[in-house]
Amino acid sequence: MKLCSSKTKAVRQKKDHNAVQQLEILRICLFVCDKCLGLSLKILHSRLIEGSEIHIDALSHIIVKTLKKTEKQCPNKDTVFFRDGVRRIDFVLSYVDDKVGEKKQERRKEFEANLEKAGLELETEDKLDSKDQKTYFLKIHAPWDVLATYADVLKIKVPFKTSDIPHGQDIPLGWLSRPFRPPEHIMHPQPDYFTYPFDKSKTDFFLISDKDTFFPPSTRNRIVFYILARCPYYKEGRKDKEKTGIKRLLSNGTYTAAFPLHDCRYWKRARNAECESERYNLYKHWARFLSFYKDQPLNLIRKYYGEKIGIYFAWLGFYTEMLFFAAVMGFICFTYGLLSYDDNISSKEICDANIGGRIVMCPLCDKKCTFWKLNSTCLSSWQSHLFDNEGTVFFAIFMGIWVTLFLEFWKRRQARLEYEWDLVDFEEEQQQLQIRPEFEIRCNKRRLNKITQEMEPYLPISSKCARFCLSGATVAFWISLIVACIIGVIAYRLAVYAAFASIIEHPVRNIHLVGRFITPQLATSVTASCINFVIIMILNFFYERVAIWITDMEIPKTHLEYENRLTLKMFMFQFVNYYSSCFYVAFFKGKFVGYPGDYSYMFGKWSNLRNEECDPGGCLIELTTQLVIVMSGKQLWGNIQEALLPLLRNLWSSRKGRQHPENQYSRWEQDHVLQNFSQLGLFYEYLEMVIQFGFITLFVASFPLAPLLALFNNILEIRVDAWKFTTQFRRPVASKARNIGAWQEILNAVAILSVVTNAFIMAFTSDMIPRMVYLYAYSQDASMSGYINNSLSVYNISQIPDPNIPEKTENWIDNSTTTCSYRDYRYPPGHLKEYTHTMQFWHILAAKMAFIIIMEHVVFVVKFFVAWLIPDVPSDVKARVKRERYLIQEYLHNYEVERLKLQLSASFITEPVSEMSSTTDKLEVLSEFL
Repeated sequence: MKLCSSKTKAVRQKKDHNAVQQLEILRICLFVCDKCLGLSLKILHSRLIEGSEIHIDALSHIIVKTLKKTEKQCPNKDTVFFRDGVRRIDFVLSYVDDKVGEKKQERRKEFEANLEKAGLELETEDKLDSKDQKTYFLKIHAPWDVLATYADVLKIKVPFKTSDIPHGQDIPLGWLSRPFRPPEHIMHPQPDYFTYPFDKSKTDFFLISDKDTFFPPSTRNRIVFYILARCPYYKEGRKDKEKTGIKRLLSNGTYTAAFPLHDCRYWKRARNAECESERYNLYKHWARFLSFYKDQPLNLIRKYYGEKIGIYFAWLGFYTEMLFFAAVMGFICFTYGLLSYDDNISSKEICDANIGGRIVMCPLCDKKCTFWKLNSTCLSSWQSHLFDNEGTVFFAIFMGIWVTLFLEFWKRRQARLEYEWDLVDFEEEQQQLQIRPEFEIRCNKRRLNKITQEMEPYLPISSKCARFCLSGATVAFWISLIVACIIGVIAYRLAVYAAFASIIEHPVRNIHLVGRFITPQLATSVTASCINFVIIMILNFFYERVAIWITDMEIPKTHLEYENRLTLKMFMFQFVNYYSSCFYVAFFKGKFVGYPGDYSYMFGKWSNLRNEECDPGGCLIELTTQLVIVMSGKQLWGNIQEALLPLLRNLWSSRKGRQHPENQYSRWEQDHVLQNFSQLGLFYEYLEMVIQFGFITLFVASFPLAPLLALFNNILEIRVDAWKFTTQFRRPVASKARNIGAWQEILNAVAILSVVTNAFIMAFTSDMIPRMVYLYAYSQDASMSGYINNSLSVYNISQIPDPNIPEKTENWIDNSTTTCSYRDYRYPPGHLKEYTHTMQFWHILAAKMAFIIIMEHVVFVVKFFVAWLIPDVPSDVKARVKRERYLIQEYLHNYEVERLKLQLSASFITEPVSEMSSTTDKLEVLSEFL
């Protein structure tokens, strides 16, 4: 600016120009300063010093000439355009021209020649211009004719009229939500239009103001990738169908990467005004963690990344919003457990030295375990009360209704997005257009399609059956492997419990190794849960690759079919992998124990692995421990993988990238060093969230704080995923999806199963039903006093078989102790039915079954009523869809009539006068027909 000021003073000294000319010279000088073109200023300065007469036109000519000269000397490479600055780069391919690569060179030559035959325009950046001096970059541009042709083929919907339907009425007190919403141009980056599938023969029907910007970059890269995936690289004379597509060229190393470009750096707007800088806007208003309290700009996400990624973030955001209500209710339930802490009579009796301190319990394992006092489980009984109380029943019923509301309201939200994003008829129109190139290449046999009357590839039924059988056998083997690992963990629990018990010489007075506040049961549960989590992660690593391999082997026809099959295989495996240990603790542990004279063993008596027993307070606290460790461990490990490791890996490269001037570090090189976003990238994001959904629904009765942990995790997850997409990943190829696919059915199945599991947890894992039966049927004073003694049975110590008797008993058994207690409802020794189940046992069992039936029916009735009450598609969306279809028919009708009139008018001018009447008749008939 100082230099500009000095030049302006020189102008005034040499020549007394009028005010307008002085202002024009100042404006041009400021423009030059903004572009940092010192050379042009030197030329201007020399002309002014010489006292030359400088006209505005001449000065502009000098500036433009200097600009061109300076750009040649130091061009700006941080651009998304070809060297001419006009043609946009729609896709980039990179490769390294190694010495032993003649075949690769030949493949590239044929492939690029075929791309040019398809109408694409190419431009190559030499390796000497790249930063590493090794990598070539092939830039691809799709001209209008190519875009129009394939937009017609793919039936891409484009605008033909501005929408006249208002978004909706203003929300009362809407100003309160303004701090939680990004700016309006971010939330709605483009106006609403009525759209119709593009037709190349009717270009004047659509709102085409500029052919270069009519198709957005996401649509352009989708079209180019469609061509790349089907372009052959064999010579013209040969027909080797396997030599087709960019995916195969990437797998054999001919090209090292293929990706569309980001429009700018994420921390800085693009210098070119023609670039939208949408990546910068996404980072500023969405990807930063400080924006966690704001709405997601879903329309901008869809515009930049495509509908498939947009629908994922819409679902994740909606799921997180709904988690807030579940988290609040879970926290209230947990708070009730804390507030009713002092009213827990059962725990007081266990901890009382005169009650629990006098009850000698039977050994929990053979030989190594000794007799123990009931009050040694004092702390675990208090902990169990936090989650096993009357509020837990209410919360379990609430979660059964919550999951229905979540799924039904999501269907409505999804229907609204389908309309707003032009996806209403997408699946029906696009099903055949989504045929995978791999299916076309590997299926050599052809048959006639009865609908299109065209020959199409197909997989014979014999080959299909053989592939499905092999696939099913592979999945069954891996699921069996998981079950075997779970059995191994159970065996570990049984063995290590004996080890913990053997090191505790005096359990009540002194617990040496395990610690003062940790019982052998809790120590066993924690260590087994950690081992189980490690096994889960190891099996995941291998099975992911196996699932992809067997799905590829099945050769699904369409992309949708491929994703659905892989989704089903992966979820079946993950379901068994993550939930099997929780199912064991909830429904099997402590249920098949036997009694001191007749214990049950895991692999028979020869194994000496006696089935586990529950604490006197029940197994619910162990289920809580298992759930917390597996769920929290998975979320923590997932966040480390998604955020911390990429951050550390790219910290140095990011700093380095910021140090490079824009005219030295090109846009394609900046994107090349980023991570590739694979076709299955979203699959793993969905899988992570659906597994979490299973944890907070299937076993939520054991841990009401699970939704709260999930809420905190998801608030972080949204921003971590946004940060990854914006800063760490190359720009994905835009693709369409009208819904979340097979995950919707999986969520519905988990929701139904969750009602059953929570009912069984409350009946068989929790101690609530036995307490209620005692309170209302067996208590003498209508209180819980005496419940502990009532819930225990006794056994004559002298009748314990030698294999079960502890090795050391002298410190625990005095002459007056003749019996030990165990958790069950059996007749005492000396009774006519000694050691058989009492009538109270059958009363409790009947109460449990009745509770399950009542709870399931109540929840299911409410679920189905709510599902019936809430329509899947909002009424205003239905009206808008009908309105748009009506307008499309009306506008097409008017367009065809006008077009036909023009054609007939043109033919009327060229026809003889004698044919005027017949032409008029034609016009009237055709107009009436239309």
